[in-house]
Amino acid sequence: MKKIAILGAGIYQVPLIKKAKEMGLYTIVFSIEGNYPGFKYADKVYYVNTTDEDEIIKIAKEENIDGICTTGTDVCVPTIGKVCDTLGLSGVSYEAAVCAANKSDMKSKFMEGGVKTAKYAIARNLEEAKKIIADMELPIMVKAVDSSGSRGITKIKEATDENIVAAIDSVNKVSKLDYFVVEECIEGVEFGAQALIYNGEVKFIMTHGDYVHMGDTGVPIGHYVPYNINNEILEESKRQVELSAKALGIDNCAINADFILRGNDVFVLEIGARAGATCLPEMISIYYGVDFYKVILQVALGEAIEEFNTDNLVPNVCKLLMADKTGEITGITLPEIYGENVYDISCDYKVGDKVNKFRIGPDRIGQIIVKGDTIEAAVSEMDELIKEIHIDIK
Repeated sequence: MKKIAILGAGIYQVPLIKKAKEMGLYTIVFSIEGNYPGFKYADKVYYVNTTDEDEIIKIAKEENIDGICTTGTDVCVPTIGKVCDTLGLSGVSYEAAVCAANKSDMKSKFMEGGVKTAKYAIARNLEEAKKIIADMELPIMVKAVDSSGSRGITKIKEATDENIVAAIDSVNKVSKLDYFVVEECIEGVEFGAQALIYNGEVKFIMTHGDYVHMGDTGVPIGHYVPYNINNEILEESKRQVELSAKALGIDNCAINADFILRGNDVFVLEIGARAGATCLPEMISIYYGVDFYKVILQVALGEAIEEFNTDNLVPNVCKLLMADKTGEITGITLPEIYGENVYDISCDYKVGDKVNKFRIGPDRIGQIIVKGDTIEAAVSEMDELIKEIHIDIK
């Protein structure tokens, strides 16, 4: 029986862990201790921080694993790269993984590789940030270098000391580094793309539209595919994905790309060397007629992968279910009857569980995914179903 290591046991890793079990793989999950839903599906759990490269390499050698992977998170991608390099496994290299997980290194590589991206600078304290901001047009973004899931990101509209200090405090809450990114804010329409590069070959690039929750910064709360933009912009977004992957040296992994469209210009916000969160692996599966979680595992094991069907693409849409306040769930009502186009309607929590008011991606409390003959039909059906979903919180 082959052994697969999966980093993370959160809600976005659960489908990957389940799929590994379905494939007959011995599934080893690494995560810090906590109330994480993925633990109960694993064959073995190691309570190790997924950024602890040396300890995970030690265990990976002892377990003689055949592959290692994750989905939906950036923070452990360098660990995956280090393990792959050390054990000679299929997957992203350590050098590429570090660049993809560090926003500063990523931006530097983008500039070198001709990727269209926002201007930026590095700061270590309030005074350095103020000097940088003085030379930029407002609004600007302050970002933690080593985080994911929209953590440690603040949009500053007025460059007061109070606002800048608050942004730096937000960085310090999630970052292990002593510096952060100050970046020009490209105002426009957010959208994204998912891709897969395996053995140097781009297997697909799926451009998708995004639904964005505007809080401290824009946080994706849903997606839809196809994204109906003109062909010139579509091709440019795909070109930027390929340029970005080349600039970072990414291979043998999924790619999560975030864009801003300003006019007809496509700017790359960032690239992740892993599949996106917010139902995106499920959307890829529906769109191309594959099981993308299975593909992620096949890539990690160095096996032949499923083929992507590009002839009969299936439009689909998803949204997260969110809490409008922090509290305890007192009631959950989901639609009792729905048609075959509904891929999933689920709640991550049960009555009595405590939930957070939605601010960042991991605050989600559930999801809905619907397909259709057209994207318009899928969106319409989803909107009607959402009206029937009630999650009471006190």
